[in-house]
Amino acid sequence: MKLTMFKSKLHQMVVTEANLMYEGSITIDQDLLDQAQLLSYEKVQVLNVTNGQRLETYTIPGERGSRVCCLNGAAARFTQVGDRIIVIAYTEMTPEEARTHQPRVVVVDEHNNPKTILDYPQPATTSYSLETGLNVK
Repeated sequence: MKLTMFKSKLHQMVVTEANLMYEGSITIDQDLLDQAQLLSYEKVQVLNVTNGQRLETYTIPGERGSRVCCLNGAAARFTQVGDRIIVIAYTEMTPEEARTHQPRVVVVDEHNNPKTILDYPQPATTSYSLETGLNVK
């Protein structure tokens, strides 16, 4: 059995461009892709914090240091320059792998500069007690 798990994300990115006439995808500064452990052409979900839209696309590398975040093609219709978005990737893994997996989160500032890089620890394992109705460790 495989589980679909949260792998990594770029949190609160600012859309710097929207290019309707491109064939598709999201262009992101290669430095940010590297920091978030996202690969070029990797499938991602884009969550628009500003307007609530959600879409799936793939990443393409932008110029290092440019801090570019450009929605291309049809995705450009769902965003405006200045919108805040979350770019998130998922991965499939076995339950054994999932128990030790640590998702990577890169939080950026208003200029798409990394503020914080977090490798989330695994939460403590809890069970639900049918007797008491409480979570127990």
